[in-house]
Formats: sequence, C-alpha cells, structure tokens
Amino acid sequence: MTQSPHLSVVVPVFNEQDNVAPLIQEIVTALRGVTDFEIVYVDDHSRDGTLAALEALKAGVPELRVLHHVTQSGQSTAVRNGVKAARGAWIATLDGDGQNDPADIPKLLAKRAESASDVRLFAGWRVNRQDSGSKRWASKWANAIRRRMLRDDTPDTGCGIKLFERAAFLELPYFNHMHRYLPALMQRAGWKTLSVPVNHRQRSTGVSKYNNLNRALVGISDLRGVAWLIRRGKLTQIVER
Repeated sequence: MTQSPHLSVVVPVFNEQDNVAPLIQEIVTALRGVTDFEIVYVDDHSRDGTLAALEALKAGVPELRVLHHVTQSGQSTAVRNGVKAARGAWIATLDGDGQNDPADIPKLLAKRAESASDVRLFAGWRVNRQDSGSKRWASKWANAIRRRMLRDDTPDTGCGIKLFERAAFLELPYFNHMHRYLPALMQRAGWKTLSVPVNHRQRSTGVSKYNNLNRALVGISDLRGVAWLIRRGKLTQIVER
C-alpha cells in the first residue's frame, strides 16, 4: 500500500488463533468499496497460533499489517502501538474476540460525516449485550460509578468498537487501561464525543482474558487517576497574532 489510507482498523489480540481469519474477512467485507483502509493487528505476544495465522493471512489480504509485541504488554499498549503505526487519519478499533461487528464501522463513519467537526470520538454502545449475567451486572455497576465520578455522559466505555481521530488520540495521556476511559480523556482534551448503538455478539471460540474481580480491582485505581487528570487539566484557547 503506497498511499495513506483514509481509515486504519486497529485490532489488539492475545491468544485468538481461531478468531483472526473470520474477523479479518468480516472487516474486508464491510469496508472494501466503502473507504480506503488498512487493517493493523497487534499481537500481544500470544502463546498459541495467533501470530502464525496472521502471517499466513497477509498473502491473501493486502490491507493487512501485523505487529508483534516481544513481551506481553496489555490491551491499552497494543491499541496505542497500533495507532502509532497506523497510516490513516482516523482509527477504528475492534476487540479481537469477534464480539464486535465490523459491519458497524460504516455506521460510525456515517455518523461522523453528519456530526460537527469537534466530535473526535464515536464510541460504540452495546445496547443488547451478549455476555453472561454476571458480566452485564458488573459492567452496569462499573459504568454507573464511572459516570458519577467522571461525568463523561457515556453509557458504555467498555465496548471495543470505536472511531476516533488519530492525532487527537495520540495527544492523550497514556497509561495502562486508558482504552477504557477514552470518552473522558477526549473530553478533557477539549473534544466532544458521541455514543452510537452497535451490535454485540456472543464469543464463538476462545476464552475471555478478563474476569469481574480483576477488572474491579484495577478499575478503582484507574478511576481515581482519571478523575485526578480531569481536575488537573487546563484548556487554553490560542490565537495567532
């Protein structure tokens, strides 16, 4: 690919060998003929056949690029490294487990086309979640606390499908788990965000890499940190004279 595409689809993965081929095919089906795009997979040092599967797929999918973490670094680092390597001015992210529907990416692009220029993040909103009851309950509880503390007016920050401007994202403060707080961080930077209802699917293969307890433990610390960032942030308008 010689020229920069309009859109880069960034997908972080860890031990998802059976999900990469069908998800990549869905991305291609959703976007070919719609916009110029590339697909940037970031393998977070998988211990199964994920990397080999991705490398094998490159021959048949010219849009596909594959990055590999030499050491496991987590989802936020994988997303950020994918965005840094991306060539597109706008980024769409998807979880690598197949629960996000690539067919929703054109919907996000259409929403961006009809929105004001200061909206720099379009966040997926899983209105019909296909997770277990315990996960849905834990997410509802966590979202309520986050919205109360951060006042980000976002019903669902845990959804992996998002569309955002690359330059705006790279100006945000980086920390582990930052991908869960993108609406609040974008708003802190002076941009507007918009939640868009999207499809959500059951995981068809593989296992989740998270559980309710570890999410809750890191979430408490993260919330306090993001709230501190918001309190300490300062926006200044600049006029060139």
